[in-house]
Amino acid sequence: MTQPQLVADGLTAGYQDRSVIEKLDLTVPPGRITAIVGANACGKSTLLRSLSRLLRPRGGRVLLDGAAVHAMPAKRLARRLGLLPQSPIAPEGITVADLVGRGRHPHQRVLSRWSAADDDAVADALDATETAELADRPVDELSGGQRQRVWIAMALAQRTEILLLDEPTTFLDVNHQVEVLDLLTDLNHTRGTTIVMVLHDLNLAARYSDRLIAMVDGRIHAAGEPGEVLTAANVETVFGLRCEVITDPVSGRPLMLPVGRHGARQPAQPAG
Repeated sequence: MTQPQLVADGLTAGYQDRSVIEKLDLTVPPGRITAIVGANACGKSTLLRSLSRLLRPRGGRVLLDGAAVHAMPAKRLARRLGLLPQSPIAPEGITVADLVGRGRHPHQRVLSRWSAADDDAVADALDATETAELADRPVDELSGGQRQRVWIAMALAQRTEILLLDEPTTFLDVNHQVEVLDLLTDLNHTRGTTIVMVLHDLNLAARYSDRLIAMVDGRIHAAGEPGEVLTAANVETVFGLRCEVITDPVSGRPLMLPVGRHGARQPAQPAG
């Protein structure tokens, strides 16, 4: 199967009278996991929203297999590209099962009925995110972490070739952060799903991505394999943070250790 090609060509986008990203070029590696990192307000979410066509570019284009995504019929695009935005809002009173089921709407035809394939997709998504036991509960009664896993389940139920996720580990404890990222890695390995995600945790981004993109002030400062991008010099430029980068003894990927003003080892004080 041919892998989808998602490209930003001279992309300029922003809000009201302010451009956040300008003339940005990006080719998303097909069939791989790409993580986007950077300081707050550097343009990460703006880039993701533009790639998904949630935000219309002021200049340039976003192309999927050579076709402009903003000219595609919405349902056709939604069968190929899924988005989990920051802080999505569920309709009041909707149950978990119904919300996850909405991920199947792009696959519904006019006058078509809910199918066994739809049931299977929803069940698989609930099982994968460990939310099956929550199926009958209203979403607005859930904790923040439970809600986030349910939204991820809805995105998985959509079963798209490309999945864009803006901070998918928000509200999750460490255990569930790792579980979600393991799940996305499994999805990439078993189905070949192209995944692009915005992450705040540099070490998780380096561990779980094939390609790392570091942004500064609306532009791409560095892009490449995690070992090429997660360096002490790049972290200082992108985040203004002094650090040491070592090899993660578990994954073999780069591991960033922040120094900070009180993080450095202090010399022992003489006795007496």
